[in-house]
Amino acid sequence: MDVRKLSRRQFLGVSGVATLGLLAGCEVGETSKPAATAEPTEFNADSALQMLKDGNARFVTNLTVDPNQDPNRRTTTAKGQNPFATIVGCVDSRVGPEVVFDRGIGDLFVVRTAGQVIDDVVIGSIEFGTAELGIPLVMVLGHQKCGAVTATIESVEKNEPAPDQIAAIVEHIRPAVEAVKASGQEPSDLVDAVVRENTKLTVAALKAAPLLAQMESEGKVRIIGGYYHLDSGTVEFF
Repeated sequence: MDVRKLSRRQFLGVSGVATLGLLAGCEVGETSKPAATAEPTEFNADSALQMLKDGNARFVTNLTVDPNQDPNRRTTTAKGQNPFATIVGCVDSRVGPEVVFDRGIGDLFVVRTAGQVIDDVVIGSIEFGTAELGIPLVMVLGHQKCGAVTATIESVEKNEPAPDQIAAIVEHIRPAVEAVKASGQEPSDLVDAVVRENTKLTVAALKAAPLLAQMESEGKVRIIGGYYHLDSGTVEFF
């Protein structure tokens, strides 16, 4: 069709179709988000872990569905919460659990501290989520290039105390540094090795907490570790 010879009516008809296509999100080359699938309302440790794995896979491949982030979800969760997993993570701004696991409002019970260190208040918060809300899965999430771990290594190697309350963070992470150094191995990436060791020690400490230990022995909760790769967005599940 010669555009120069289009009548006014023909032009309006053609342009109208094009406009409808744009409004419907049908531009050539546009990739639409996959539709969210129906999710269970009751969870156990296995299904909760699978939800985390599926969400991270969507995040890594840029196929997020951004579930449970609409006004209806906000209204529903205002009446009560039913999170399926507790994430014990670092305060690092690059490691937002709801983002890396492609989750929404009311899905995750999140506790964040520098280097994901734990104390009595953190343990009590995790126990509350498990005992009161029935959350079946607790995940301690370390991450690549952790600044708190880096600072701890520097403090230990230079034998210089960290300033003010930062020293408390260093003392919580110090056992992981000492464990890696005492192993007799020379890791190619000391920070990476300490992050992983710190995560494992934190998991062990949570498993030793009396209430959590009891609930784990009764099959009411599972406590695991993980490692987030800043470069790829991938989460390793220990």
